[in-house]
Amino acid sequence: MTTPIHSDQNDHGHGPDHSHLGDMDVRVRALETLLVQKGYVDPAAIDRIVETYETKIGPHNGAAVVAKAWVDPTFRDWLAKDATAAITSLGFTGRQGEHMVAVFNTPDTHNMVVCTLCSCYPWPVLGLPPVWYKSAPYRAKAVMDPRGVLRDFGVELPAGTGFRVWDSTAEVRYLVIPMRPEHTEAMSEPELAALVTRNAMIGTGLASSPVSGPVQEQAQP
Repeated sequence: MTTPIHSDQNDHGHGPDHSHLGDMDVRVRALETLLVQKGYVDPAAIDRIVETYETKIGPHNGAAVVAKAWVDPTFRDWLAKDATAAITSLGFTGRQGEHMVAVFNTPDTHNMVVCTLCSCYPWPVLGLPPVWYKSAPYRAKAVMDPRGVLRDFGVELPAGTGFRVWDSTAEVRYLVIPMRPEHTEAMSEPELAALVTRNAMIGTGLASSPVSGPVQEQAQP
């Protein structure tokens, strides 16, 4: 069963032209080139911003949030009620992460996040979005066939599992809290965080088992 796509806000802050990501990428690069040529933008500054989000602000931040929610019931409750404040308390805040909502996977319900119009994404906890997240095929299939998306990533859930698909927008961004793997009772928060994959926090994957250890993220076929 798939629950209809949900969003607390329907306004992405972007026009429908943003659904053509190839064209948008071309326009962005053309604008960047023009600004650099005119001396308005320092290319080194752009490189530093990109490097920061790739190496310092990335999925490991979100993994720390998930691990703390697994071991700390008080924090988990706070995260469920006010994810923005709870995440900020760990020092993870900034652009694209001002209004966060945490959604929790259960044995009965699996959550998945998509941005149906463009590529809204919680940078402070997940870093830069993967290429497939911005693709039109993913945006369409996540809404129509989330179970099929999981199969594309090599994940098969029990037939009775329901799905909720959340539409990330310019106003609200979502973080999926995957279920804690079994046989992890003796593991520390850092050890647990190592099991949390980026895809698990988008909903296109699951947390790794302690037996297999962390897995390399699989790109969408």
